[in-house]
Amino acid sequence: MLTIGIAGGSGSGKTTVVKKIVEALPEDAVAVVPQDAYYFDNGHLSQEEKLKINFDHPNSIEWPLLIQHLKKMKLGKTIPMPRYNYVTCARAIDTIPVQPKKVVIVEGILLMTQPELRDRLDIKLFVATDSDERLIRIIKRDIIERGRSYNDVLEHYKIYVKPMHQQFIEPSKQFADVIIPQGGNNKVAIEMVVSRIKMNLHI
Repeated sequence: MLTIGIAGGSGSGKTTVVKKIVEALPEDAVAVVPQDAYYFDNGHLSQEEKLKINFDHPNSIEWPLLIQHLKKMKLGKTIPMPRYNYVTCARAIDTIPVQPKKVVIVEGILLMTQPELRDRLDIKLFVATDSDERLIRIIKRDIIERGRSYNDVLEHYKIYVKPMHQQFIEPSKQFADVIIPQGGNNKVAIEMVVSRIKMNLHI
């Protein structure tokens, strides 16, 4: 099993990179484990308190559970991946069964901040995108998918997203094996990564 970590700032295009890698590999060869599924359950908080959750701080993620699940997948076991809802800030009662595949992609903004997790990644990628472009994507995403108002998104970006990016995410770029500028638009970089994966798996 080849384990690939894809990190990068919020709105950098990580999901697009993941999608293009999956599309370029044989069908049913890849399992995707998003870091976002492992946010702590905050469904009990008030709406006002939920707006103050710092999703961009490493302490917001249940890393031991994510690492435990990766260990199980390495042993060929199916994991019960949590389902997290950004609107309610809660985990669903039911989980998603994820079977181990030849390639397991772990994707999330804070992956490279965790030494134990980094040690379990065979290939580490960092998606680097201009901050203005990321902000535009964040505004669109948070309004449509997370039920926030325009002002709430900007306030959240100013208080949490930008400073956390500067403190944790950007410095973690140094641990990447490959940095992909322009995200999913970087066709050459993605093709190089796919070729490396195929070479490792002899496919």
